[in-house]
Amino acid sequence: MLNLFSLEGRKALVTGANTGIGQAIAEAMAASGAHVVCAGRRACDETVASIEKAGGTAESLLIDFADPLAARDIFKDAGFDLLVNNAGIIRREDAVNFSEQDWDDVIDTNLKALFFTCQAFGRELIAKGKPGAIVNIASLLSFQGGIRVPSYTASKHGVAGVTKGLANEWAKFGITVNAIAPGYIVTNNTEALRNDPERSKAILDRIPAGRWGEAEDIAGTAVYLCSRAAKYVTGAVLNVDGGWLAR
Repeated sequence: MLNLFSLEGRKALVTGANTGIGQAIAEAMAASGAHVVCAGRRACDETVASIEKAGGTAESLLIDFADPLAARDIFKDAGFDLLVNNAGIIRREDAVNFSEQDWDDVIDTNLKALFFTCQAFGRELIAKGKPGAIVNIASLLSFQGGIRVPSYTASKHGVAGVTKGLANEWAKFGITVNAIAPGYIVTNNTEALRNDPERSKAILDRIPAGRWGEAEDIAGTAVYLCSRAAKYVTGAVLNVDGGWLAR
């Protein structure tokens, strides 16, 4: 029987792959057979070494999505058919004190760069008549308001909308576009929350699974959405949150 979850023969770009969720996704996709280009504003050498040690194939690409058009030229004739947009930043401040610079920095990286990376990827696949898959990393804050993270919340609401809009346009070309909404995961972005005893307890008390998520908890969902098993799944935002949104 065909292995529906195999990514053999596929080439993937995973952004923000030097650490955390992006690193775990890159490793899982390589373990499923994909050749993975690990992109980040810092070198992804650790991720590449981990993949190669496990018998997979990967390479590192330096790219800084503070420039929303940073990926405009990387897909041309490069053979990609999978894209995972994971790169993102967060800024925390009370809304009444939130600066225009912090607003613009987060929106540019988390939303504007994501859209134009998708655009460049989709344009290349459509021109080649080639199917593919995009997975965008959204957030619980694609559905909720959050606290002290107004630009991050706005950007992640936008990621959900862009995902659905592109899914509608590109399904006819055989390109699926989905998103994953991670719950509270142990990453650099949540370090401040985990170091705050009151906030950490409040979060854990609401999660039915009773624990913070690990980056590996997101990786399998990304592999699924890139695989043949999900060929009729598009426009979805899948919650991987230990039951947080069901509470």
